[in-house]
Amino acid sequence: MSADDNDHDDLEDTGDVRERIEQEADRAVEQFDEGIVDLLAWVLDTETRARIYVHLRQHPESTSEEIAEGTGLYPSTVREALAALTEEEVVTRQKRESDGAGNNPYEYSAIPPSDLVNTIVGDIQSELNTVFNLDDHIGGGETTLEPDDEPVTISVEDANDGTNDADASEDTGDEGNGSEGGDDDADV
Repeated sequence: MSADDNDHDDLEDTGDVRERIEQEADRAVEQFDEGIVDLLAWVLDTETRARIYVHLRQHPESTSEEIAEGTGLYPSTVREALAALTEEEVVTRQKRESDGAGNNPYEYSAIPPSDLVNTIVGDIQSELNTVFNLDDHIGGGETTLEPDDEPVTISVEDANDGTNDADASEDTGDEGNGSEGGDDDADV
């Protein structure tokens, strides 16, 4: 076997490794996307609505036809889901601008994920407080909390709001002494 044959084999091995890495990366992205769709399906009630939401976050101002094509869903299914999502204010719509005469279709965009989370936080917080106060609700003991007292408080902050913990501690005069806030509420 010549040195040229060894070089050729090394190039083939490098190409095989590169191809396997690319395949694994594609598989990881696909699994990540499926995980996001599963989570969003829980938030938005169905996988169909979740797929539409993800598509609109990736391709804002899409028509129902473009969404159907991009998601592989039936056009009638997409239109029905868009109507519900628009009514729930998860999706916005506006007429597409066109210079020519004819039918201008609606184009849709999805609200930011932080806004989506804010739409469900109140419901989740209420359910958690009901479970937390279960004994009070079923009469299984003495009342431990006032009727308006909620032991679980959920706050949502946009990660892109431009502040971080160091900025917050500077603003409050806290030099990072390691102590936690004195809140009795559980921040989730």
